Amino acid sequence: MPPWPVRAVVALSNGLLAFERVAIMGFMGVLTLLILINVTTRYAGLPIYWIDESAVYATVWLTFIGASAMTRLRLDFAVTMLTERLSARGQQIARIISTLAVVSFGLGLATMCWLWMDPIGIASAGFDAKGYAGETFNFLYTERTQTLNWPSWIVYLVLPIFAVSMTLHGLANTLEDLGVADRSAFSGFHATVSSGIN
Repeated sequence: MPPWPVRAVVALSNGLLAFERVAIMGFMGVLTLLILINVTTRYAGLPIYWIDESAVYATVWLTFIGASAMTRLRLDFAVTMLTERLSARGQQIARIISTLAVVSFGLGLATMCWLWMDPIGIASAGFDAKGYAGETFNFLYTERTQTLNWPSWIVYLVLPIFAVSMTLHGLANTLEDLGVADRSAFSGFHATVSSGIN
């Protein structure tokens, strides 16, 4: 039996994947509904202008959540021109390098999001967005969306969420590739077989 930290990482990743599955279905439903409302109201000559922006943001969130889920399911893009010529051991090493690259990218993106969103800085400014922007020239917390008039940082939260979830999924995949943990079976996902190194 794998040690508890390994089991914890794999369990967290699988639990997150189950949540992402529900979120993907939810965003697909919302996106479909928004498009139908948009088509209907435009045809009736009564367009609702915030629908377009809502559909764009739903698509963005759907894309990042879907990309995170695809990372865990190993359905991300793979170029196999070199790796398919390797031995079984070589393919395993290439797979480990590939999953470690995903983890590295996730950690790098998380670091960039931390520096950009600067939660300590905005908290130190007493959550005064204008004062913080005046001191740091970081206007993230003063910007608002065009038609919905939402704070932009709420929409941008998908980036650090994606960074953390992709890192967690990459770690789980790496542990499985190293043979430290057994390969997980994912109920609710049917297309989960990829022959490439990813």
